Amino acid sequence: MNRFFVTTPIFYVNAKPHLGHAFTTILADAQSRFHTLMGDESYFLTGTDEHGDKIAKASEAAGQSPKEYADQISGLFRDLAPVVGAKPNQFIRTTDPDHIKTVQKVLQKVYESGDIYFGEYGGHYCFGCERFYTEKELVDGMCPDHKTKPEYIAEKNYFFRMSKYQGWLIDHINEHPEFIRPARYRNEVLSLLESGALEDLCISRPKSRLTWGIELPFDPDFVCYVWFDALLNYVSALNYPRGDKFKKFWPAANHIVAKDILKPHAVFWPTMLKAAGLQPYQSLNVHGYWLVRDTKMSKSLGNVVEPKRMVDTYGASAFRYFLLREMAFGSDASFTEEALVGRLNADLANDLGNLFNRALAMTHKYFDGKVPSPAEEFQEDAELKHLGLEAMQGFQENFAEFRTARGLESLWELVRALNKYIDQTAPWTLYKNKQMARLGTVMYVVLEHMRKVAVHLWPVMPEASVKMLEQLGMPFDLDKIVLPKEPEVWGVLESGVAVAATSNLFPRVELPEPTPPAAKEAPALEAKKSKADKAPKEPQAPAGPLENIEFTDFQKLDLRVGTVVSAEKHPDADKLLVVKVALGEAEPRQVVAGLADRFSPEDLVGKQVVVVANLAPRKLRGVQSQGMILVAKDAEVTRLLTAAGAVDDGGKVA
Repeated sequence: MNRFFVTTPIFYVNAKPHLGHAFTTILADAQSRFHTLMGDESYFLTGTDEHGDKIAKASEAAGQSPKEYADQISGLFRDLAPVVGAKPNQFIRTTDPDHIKTVQKVLQKVYESGDIYFGEYGGHYCFGCERFYTEKELVDGMCPDHKTKPEYIAEKNYFFRMSKYQGWLIDHINEHPEFIRPARYRNEVLSLLESGALEDLCISRPKSRLTWGIELPFDPDFVCYVWFDALLNYVSALNYPRGDKFKKFWPAANHIVAKDILKPHAVFWPTMLKAAGLQPYQSLNVHGYWLVRDTKMSKSLGNVVEPKRMVDTYGASAFRYFLLREMAFGSDASFTEEALVGRLNADLANDLGNLFNRALAMTHKYFDGKVPSPAEEFQEDAELKHLGLEAMQGFQENFAEFRTARGLESLWELVRALNKYIDQTAPWTLYKNKQMARLGTVMYVVLEHMRKVAVHLWPVMPEASVKMLEQLGMPFDLDKIVLPKEPEVWGVLESGVAVAATSNLFPRVELPEPTPPAAKEAPALEAKKSKADKAPKEPQAPAGPLENIEFTDFQKLDLRVGTVVSAEKHPDADKLLVVKVALGEAEPRQVVAGLADRFSPEDLVGKQVVVVANLAPRKLRGVQSQGMILVAKDAEVTRLLTAAGAVDDGGKVA
């Protein structure tokens, strides 16, 4: 059995978790679940980094000891995983006694080999980064990340002979293209190394300046530099050097980091491993920043996105899907709540949710809620199955290389194709014409592909995936799922199995109401409201009935209930939609309706509506219309007029 070891960076406890931490955690969890489905033994590690200057200063500002402060913030990161639906195998802290022992053991080993020496160094020190910068690395004399001028510090310290391994690291990266992904970051690291700029690394801080750290085993007057400490969590968590986990999962390590910590993971860490006599990790996977309205998150700007609020509002499944679908691997992505709602409505409610709603409802209508037996396959069935095979293979290939956005887009080609297949095969017409064998094949092809989609989505949104499978009459059983075979395997869904009557996993969502006005504005608003309440109001006469008609006039109307099978915007009119409604006729009826200001096309598909079926045909802005869709509306709300329960297409309103 192959092994897969995936890690987040251990998160620094100088601030509360935000969107970036949530994304990295979700991505690692999705990768762990994906490899589990692929048949690998997977291990997922996350945790917190708790030593260094910034923690000492933050704890002092909070009036706490460094350990008390670290305990509090580390707890928030530990709580983040279940909030976003992640299940790490282990949560490590750099204040754990076993980790401290491992760091000291590695320090002693590298020191005894001659790769750590004592020397004096003067350099530009950024307290935000907790590292020295060379003149070349500064931008206009400023730290490139924090845009502040570093403090020049000259002091005696211990140094790691990192430059000794420059040539080896260049060769290793060139020989293993997957070592740093995507390629843009591999090229960035190679450019740094080949420029000859790699210097030895200062790995200590004198206790006269900093006491909050791991004491050097060979000199009690110094503590370990936070990066040399933190990076070793990836092996200390596995009980290096003799633990069973270490033997199993190292070097099958796949690290996930944001681009701001590329250099420590791509340069410091592999050279540290080489000096300690360990094989390097398998891959370093680098993602971009999550921006908020194209601006970097900042407390001062008040644009920090809190993961818990997003999950509480939209659910973990939807939040996970959005993040994994929206960020192209390696690039920055912009977060807005409008984009989140738009993606959820388009992909989950309209595409996937509509697919499940339609298919389950038709299974109940045509086959008493049981999976039908398939009969002879037609060309259109074979074409859909071929498209599905390619979509699933594309999902698996992209997901394996951390390209989750591309993987999900590939899978959604199948989801959209299934909705199109339903429209093209027109199950309602097959049922009307009593072509039950063909109808059984069509519905089985749809339901079996829905099962495949649900299985592939388990790494992305596990809770929703389990519910989708349950709605298809298949309790989730991890031991029976073999994802690599899914593109080719067929017929897993058993005929005769009962399916759910409906599916409401992905309802359309709306943006929350704007935040109420600030407290200081409240008195003025209340006064204004009070004044308005006291003002005399013009009485409004209720709307009266129109001119009376005779019953014989009403009898002239042919009102029919039908299902909307497609809808699109009118090519030449903003307020009109071109809607096709199945009315139990040979082909769906085309109706041009003035609903575009209240409904999107996706809102209508799958809904049952009441149509004036005998309205004289006419062209509206050049498009033929054969009927009218009835609605109920007042000044603020427009609702579709429909039956209280499901009605056969073409059912007459009497």
